[in-house]
Amino acid sequence: MAEDKKPRQRSRTSDINLDTLGLEMGNIPPQALDVEEAVLGALLIEPNCVDEAMGELTPSCFYSKTNKMIFEAMSALVAEHISLDVISVSQKLKAQDNFDAVGGAPALVKLSLKVASAANIEYNCRILKEKCIQRELITASCKILRESYKESANVNDLMEMAQTEIYAAIQNNVKREAQQIGTAINEALEALQAAQNNPGLSGVPSGFVTLDRITQGWQPSDLIILAARPSVGKTAFVLNIARNAAVDFNYPVAIFSLEMPTIQLAKRMMTTESRIDAQKIKGGVKLEDYEWTQLETSIANLAKAPIYIDDTPSLPVSEFRSKVKRLVNQKGVRLVIVDYLQLMQGPAELRGLREQEVAAISRALKATAKEQNVPIIALSQLSRQSELRDGSRRRPQLSDLRESGSIEQDADMVLFIHRLDYQGMAASAEEVGVTQLIIAKHRNGEIGDVPLRFHHEEVRFVDEADSTFRQADVVNSAMNDDAGPDPLAYTGGGYSTGSEFGDTGFGNI
Repeated sequence: MAEDKKPRQRSRTSDINLDTLGLEMGNIPPQALDVEEAVLGALLIEPNCVDEAMGELTPSCFYSKTNKMIFEAMSALVAEHISLDVISVSQKLKAQDNFDAVGGAPALVKLSLKVASAANIEYNCRILKEKCIQRELITASCKILRESYKESANVNDLMEMAQTEIYAAIQNNVKREAQQIGTAINEALEALQAAQNNPGLSGVPSGFVTLDRITQGWQPSDLIILAARPSVGKTAFVLNIARNAAVDFNYPVAIFSLEMPTIQLAKRMMTTESRIDAQKIKGGVKLEDYEWTQLETSIANLAKAPIYIDDTPSLPVSEFRSKVKRLVNQKGVRLVIVDYLQLMQGPAELRGLREQEVAAISRALKATAKEQNVPIIALSQLSRQSELRDGSRRRPQLSDLRESGSIEQDADMVLFIHRLDYQGMAASAEEVGVTQLIIAKHRNGEIGDVPLRFHHEEVRFVDEADSTFRQADVVNSAMNDDAGPDPLAYTGGGYSTGSEFGDTGFGNI
């Protein structure tokens, strides 16, 4: 990983001279030259500290150019499995044509005499890393300041660049330690004991019983890709999921809609909740008086649900990360939905390189899910190849994911929506709306098909095997209660608080 970071660090600082900048500001850049020499001297006299220092430091941690050259020579020797001493480092510096530049053999001998032991190597490495972070932040801040003064600067690009620079300055110098297996096992046992005390799903419920039996809910830190051809029902399905999580189980949900404005999503959810024909909710057909009453009564709980919608078009992925972090911290969001992945903007330097840009977006989505410990459901388009396939009733495959194979690689779960009537392959009226939710990839569980049925006029998917949406009758009957329905009190949809229902109950989640 260190090899990948070095070029990026040099490119970020190459156009800003910290010495010149320090003179302009009346300050010298953060540095600790005596500590740099102490670390290099320790590496020359104590082989046991080499691995620790090489695992913590990179050449950018050294402010002095000569010290940086010496460390680069040492790093090259370690990569070649050659022991460090004055002679081997001298030979490597000569091979790199840097021997005279660092002061020759006397300079190396002086370093070896700088310290008596490597007892403080860990502390000294930490100091160098802190100074490096300070310099990186100064460099990033100056670049942001310089770009901000440009009259032609695009504000969205500027914000993306600022977040990228600051994040890179920090992440380039933060390393996570390896964890001993015993510690991980203890944490797993604690989680298992908690699950035993509170039987039910371990993740955010989808509201579809058959699906939840397989997934145990949407798991924290997972990236779930939901893919289908246009107009099959991707948005309708995730809105059903958002509604179930927020209304029935009071889980805060964030929806990033890059394709449809907020008011259109609201109308869709009103249609699903009230079960009034979609054409009437759109305003094309006049509502009767009793339908107004039905609408107002049915959407009372939906209006109070913790659902947050952001309809920023062409959302840059860096802005998405910051918004998710704010929603998780301020609103307690437990599930994030992106509609849809291909409409997001990747890093500015990759625009025009579509496959690489989509790959960067999918990596960023996975990183955000892991960083914020929330599941992210990202919608994705399928290629036309799925419609041209003969046999298997045009069943989609992982290879049909559009524009980048990295989507499949980064995803913890990949779901496909497959409707026979959309394909024009419904053999009878009974097959209209019949849907297979195909779990094509499941990193932490089984794969398979979940039978659903799509009610087009209500923009609603229902669980074919266990009519989950019988719960709507209970919800509607409780609308007059100010407190709303108890989402865990009904059993009509297959959920209950009692352990007698085995792993179909949610317990206290």
